[in-house]
Amino acid sequence: MKYGITLGNRGILLGLSTVPKLLALADAIDANPALDSVWVGDALFVNQRLDALTLLGAIAGRTGRVKIGPSCMGSFALRDPRVFAYEWASLDVISGGRTILSVCSGGGAGPAWNAETEAMGIPPAERRKRMIENISVLRHLWTTNGTPFEGEFLKFGPVTMLPKPAQTKCPIWLTTNAGRLGNNAVGSGGSDFALKRVARVADGWMTHSVTPEGFQRSLSLIEDTGRAAGRDMSEFGNIVTAVLNIQDDPAAAVADAKTYLDRYYGADYTPERLHAWGPIGTPATCAAWIRRFAGSGCQGFTFRLATNGDAMAQLRRLTEEVLPLVG
Repeated sequence: MKYGITLGNRGILLGLSTVPKLLALADAIDANPALDSVWVGDALFVNQRLDALTLLGAIAGRTGRVKIGPSCMGSFALRDPRVFAYEWASLDVISGGRTILSVCSGGGAGPAWNAETEAMGIPPAERRKRMIENISVLRHLWTTNGTPFEGEFLKFGPVTMLPKPAQTKCPIWLTTNAGRLGNNAVGSGGSDFALKRVARVADGWMTHSVTPEGFQRSLSLIEDTGRAAGRDMSEFGNIVTAVLNIQDDPAAAVADAKTYLDRYYGADYTPERLHAWGPIGTPATCAAWIRRFAGSGCQGFTFRLATNGDAMAQLRRLTEEVLPLVG
């Protein structure tokens, strides 16, 4: 198992953290051999936060070991992929080839989501299609020179983009969020259609709020579909995003996580939903939650430190008290 941390960049706008505290966490993660990645959230006009690209650039410039990426790039379908390809390739060069780009359509329901897509001139029904085409644009510009591109939404003539990413194959993952969960639902891993799409176009899979059994079933479908399509799935990556709160008092852990996450996402989460989302409780309880995924094919987790208190202390407890118990 590999372990990373998802920084709460939405928390800057909500007064839950500060930029120096976020960057100090990134430094501490990079310095800790028990951890291998730093992730940040992304959105545009809905669930606003510090821009992921800008924050990842700051993290890339002060770290030297950990992988970096978005969890997930929710604004990806709304961005011009020609410009984004240039920006991400530059980030990969700055980081020395440490990026993982995990993208999602980022859509939702309601007036705020509709206003976002209307402002960007992209109908909500097109977000998933544009996400897939934008992936094609990135790979085209990263691997060809002076070659035209023609898709459903975008076409352009023979151009060459430099720099290319530092990685020979700069990884692009897809995120499926376990079937559009409500506040109280427990996921099975995502729809078969979405999982087969992951198998066809992605280099890896990110998900959350999934049972070990649901994860194993979903990963098997992805791998079988990919192999049937002639893809080499031996280097296919995956990660589960989770929330984390470690306390000696289990009730205090749930209360702290709920207060933080309710404010962070503007929701009202039940204790059952929180426990499905990640390890919350004593060190032993948290370690047992992680161990459930042994044998499921899960390669690792990235944890959001869901606390109103000292996030750095939560990081220390994770690496010093929880992970040694996982084995």
